[in-house]
Amino acid sequence: MRRDASQLARMLTEEQGKTLREANGEVAGAADLFDWLAEEGKRMYGRVVPSRAQEIQQMVLLEPIGPVAAFSPWNYPLALAARKVAHALAAGCSVVIKPAEEAPSAVLHLARLCLAAGVPANAIQVVFGQPELVSETLIQSPHIRKISFTGSVPVGRHLAQLAGRALKKVTFELGGHSPVIIMDDADLDRAVAQSVASKFRNAGQICIAPTRFFVHDAIFDAFVSRFSAQAEALRMEDGLLDTSQMGPLAHERRLDAMEDLAQDAVAAGARVATGMVERARAKGFFWKPTVLTDVPLSAKILHEEPFGPIAPFVRFSSLEEAIRLANDVQFGLAGYAFTRSLKTARQIRDGIKVGALGMNTCNVTAPEMPFLGIKDSGLGVAQGREGLLDHMNIKSFFQAD
Repeated sequence: MRRDASQLARMLTEEQGKTLREANGEVAGAADLFDWLAEEGKRMYGRVVPSRAQEIQQMVLLEPIGPVAAFSPWNYPLALAARKVAHALAAGCSVVIKPAEEAPSAVLHLARLCLAAGVPANAIQVVFGQPELVSETLIQSPHIRKISFTGSVPVGRHLAQLAGRALKKVTFELGGHSPVIIMDDADLDRAVAQSVASKFRNAGQICIAPTRFFVHDAIFDAFVSRFSAQAEALRMEDGLLDTSQMGPLAHERRLDAMEDLAQDAVAAGARVATGMVERARAKGFFWKPTVLTDVPLSAKILHEEPFGPIAPFVRFSSLEEAIRLANDVQFGLAGYAFTRSLKTARQIRDGIKVGALGMNTCNVTAPEMPFLGIKDSGLGVAQGREGLLDHMNIKSFFQAD
């Protein structure tokens, strides 16, 4: 992957739209994940449990769960496919993966690289076709023992029903609506820079993107002003250009969604600090980085995952109010907060209901750390030791003399 990084990155940019810089970062992250899981696979030990009876030996054994059916999305075509493939292989499982039809090339190249690196020919398969037919066929197959899916909540619910009827284990990442709490004692320069970079990465098309900004009333105007200025300064152009800082959205459906959410918020009383509320009828699926301030709590964008470059801002006056607003959705994937107070940080850590929380940082993924969603954001775990355990059966072994 590292050798072919420029080739893989270009595939990602041409099919998905992200900038080459972001695409190269995706390739590097996928390679790091393969490295770490390959090494962690060597350390997946069972254990000996002391027995109550002298003549009985007791052991806990870890065994591969079996063939995995994996379904990867279009927003991070290589990284999320690599996550699914690497987990399966490191746990000793074969894997059949269906890439997103919008961006399949990098996944197919990944499979070729696995085979070239020595993965047995039957241990990794790539399948294309009608999504509903492929998913139903694989999930119903008696050979498949685990399902790994990243995508929308409605599709995840459907696949969970199929998997439940077949009694298959699942790992699902089903999207998010990540809150960001900016306290009045936050380092504004740091909070703004990290929030802008994370919000508009991949044009906002990332499940862990900051999507609901709750800013203390004492610093609201200053924070929004700085955030808007940095958002407006981003160069929005073809991702293949070296100067591009944000590429287009992946397809026309995302433009329709942005227009609907922005216009709904403005109609409810939100103000546009920068950006747009209707589609530009120009070539390409571009949507300017958009900042909406004083967004009313009734606006759809505060309850539906935007999955695009629109940042809604809401004022709050107390930490309790901020935590309540942050938890007021059915998603629970990621969350973020900025504060200099250790006490406040602990209160937020214990109060926010998400699978991953960044405090004074917007980086909440690492190969060695578990990644998961709660509530409607998912089932099961990826990454870390816990992610490998999710691909294994646990066997209790008793042996008498």
